[in-house]
Amino acid sequence: MKNIEQIWKNFTAAPHRVMFFSGALQIVAVMLWWLVDMATRYGIVGEPITWSIIPSAVHMYLMVFSVFPSFVFGFIMTTFPRWMGGKEIAVSRYVAAFVLLLSGNVLFYIGLVTHTSVLILAVASNLAGWAVGLYALLRVVLDTPPSDKINPIVILAALVLGWSGLAEFFVWLLNGNAQLLQLAMLSGIWLFLVPMFISVGHRMIPFFTMSALPKLKITRPNWPWWTLLAGSIVHMMLLLNDASAWLWLSDAPMMIAAFYLSYCWGFVNSFKNPLLAILHVGYAWLGIAMLLFTIQSAVQFISLNTIFILGLAPLHALTIGCFGSLVIGMGTRVTLGHSGLPFFVDAALKLMFVGMQIATILRIFADILPHRYSSTLYLAAALVWLACFIPWVWRYLPAYWRVRADGQPG
Repeated sequence: MKNIEQIWKNFTAAPHRVMFFSGALQIVAVMLWWLVDMATRYGIVGEPITWSIIPSAVHMYLMVFSVFPSFVFGFIMTTFPRWMGGKEIAVSRYVAAFVLLLSGNVLFYIGLVTHTSVLILAVASNLAGWAVGLYALLRVVLDTPPSDKINPIVILAALVLGWSGLAEFFVWLLNGNAQLLQLAMLSGIWLFLVPMFISVGHRMIPFFTMSALPKLKITRPNWPWWTLLAGSIVHMMLLLNDASAWLWLSDAPMMIAAFYLSYCWGFVNSFKNPLLAILHVGYAWLGIAMLLFTIQSAVQFISLNTIFILGLAPLHALTIGCFGSLVIGMGTRVTLGHSGLPFFVDAALKLMFVGMQIATILRIFADILPHRYSSTLYLAAALVWLACFIPWVWRYLPAYWRVRADGQPG
């Protein structure tokens, strides 16, 4: 009993422990579901499985509203008090958020093979977990001394908009309105995840770079950050108005801003430090994604054709390449640093990260190459993803319930 109590005490000693634990399990579970769905749908194994809602909605929900939020809350709940010189978030608040989010994830899988009523309960639990986390973060912003809080406020606003997108998905489950499902997807990506990752990156990548390479001169201009934020909103509004041929108006400036930030932050020099390079490569995928979005939109505009020549390739460059790589970079760095372990990247982690890039490229080509190659590339991307993340989870998951190696609290 004492051992169990000690493990629970270790496990709940910091927000990132419980949240990263949930996110790590979910990032594997999601791809296992996707692999099963594709293998059965394409007749590779067994018969197609009938889920309680359409597979595209499942995939969108799991990736946008269940995988990344756990890592986001774990990171932000840990760093917000440090950024603003406030008190650590109360254990009761982040544990309550964790329990509700984890319960929602488990119930969602059960609901997929049973009934939509279970899915409704799952999403309600997820909404409640987000609400608890949002309140905890809001208290940090309100209760800390006056300072430059623009970046944290933008991050908090992105989380609120993400909660709104989740609420739209919840209402879609209740009434089946397809427009709500589209709105949930678009707001989840362009009002939540994109502003979240670019804002966290704008705050932390220059900081980590200066810490790892102190002799390197780093600048952190704000205009590219604001350009990216504004462009994300414009991108969503254009999509909502069926104006995809005009997306280059938002995407080209976003591409320029993203590549410029990579230059300012020392992309080339980052390869002197492998853990730092993971973050820089992840952020570079943002510029690549916006380049692909720009090309696709420009072709539509010039040719007066509604065909998406690159399909979902730009979106997967953004979500898998950028978001996935940044989660690995931030997650590994926080896990090592807050477990009292050295910031060391061995050959296994390097290989895993390279594999992650291969998975991204495979998924991109699945949309670009002729359709006859798609199913093979889909499966290959999913298998490579699992081959990368399962070892990562196996290696770092125990750190979340063990005491810190350096004996420090947290």
